[in-house]
Amino acid sequence: MKVLQVGKFYPIRGGVEKVEYDLMLGLSDQCIRCDMLCASTEDHPGATIHLNQFATIYVIPTQISVAATKLAPKMISKLRAIAKNYDVIHIHHPDPMACLALYLSHYKGKVVLHWHSDILKQKTLLRLYQPLQDWLIKRSDIIVGTTPVYVQQSKFLKSVQSKVDYIPIGVDVDQHKSSLIEDVKSEYLNKKIIFSLGRLVEYKGYEYLIKSAKFLDDSYQILIGGKGPLQEELQQLIDENNLNARVKLLGFMTDEQVTAYYQVCDLFCLSSILKTEAFAIVQIEAMAYGKPIVSTNIPESGVSWVNENDISGITV
Repeated sequence: MKVLQVGKFYPIRGGVEKVEYDLMLGLSDQCIRCDMLCASTEDHPGATIHLNQFATIYVIPTQISVAATKLAPKMISKLRAIAKNYDVIHIHHPDPMACLALYLSHYKGKVVLHWHSDILKQKTLLRLYQPLQDWLIKRSDIIVGTTPVYVQQSKFLKSVQSKVDYIPIGVDVDQHKSSLIEDVKSEYLNKKIIFSLGRLVEYKGYEYLIKSAKFLDDSYQILIGGKGPLQEELQQLIDENNLNARVKLLGFMTDEQVTAYYQVCDLFCLSSILKTEAFAIVQIEAMAYGKPIVSTNIPESGVSWVNENDISGITV
């Protein structure tokens, strides 16, 4: 069997890309051909990357940015050229570019639609994309979500529940003891560390996590890893509330740093506020390091299905 996954970006940064990448590595490790076609982030020139004998990533340069969505039109011609080589095309949604490329490829084989999230905030984009999304839902042989809650509650999938299923995301975390642990411990000596990790964007709800520090004493330290468009705004919020002693934005983190902070923290907090957060891989990464989680109960999202209240943590 030969599989092509289509969607999202390279280098790997977000949760959807990580799912694609992990599936590609897992299948190719079993000698199943599994390639990936995606757009580049703005700082990547595009490339063809051969990971192993059974896995290749085709990275197409991004040329257009519309409604916070990056588009790589050359994905269309690339998919038309290679689609016939695959038994299954695995589309990762939401990604209008991937859907358009599939539509114009005239591919006749099996299609798996991986429904990671509804399109929520980008209402203008959704109005334009809706006919294509409806076609993709109808065209797909099976639609796979990450939790039963999300795909059952999505208004877009109500009429196709007979071909909807779910596969929870898995992670394979590095269990070695990080060489950075002692450095982190010494920097936050005798502190109870609350760790959070993700892009600094609105749906992550970091403003509420920051404001919560007002109700903690100085024995607590909130550490937020990741970068994004709200970095300056969140830092200003920290400054205005005199919370620099209790809250710190860590910025971009290497894999080794992420491992160290997971291992050192006392708990992990997911403060997301919208169902754009459909699963939150960071929750199961924290679980893999044996850390309890405080997360939010977001209607129609799978977040509190992943972190079960009073079992693996607390939902609020």
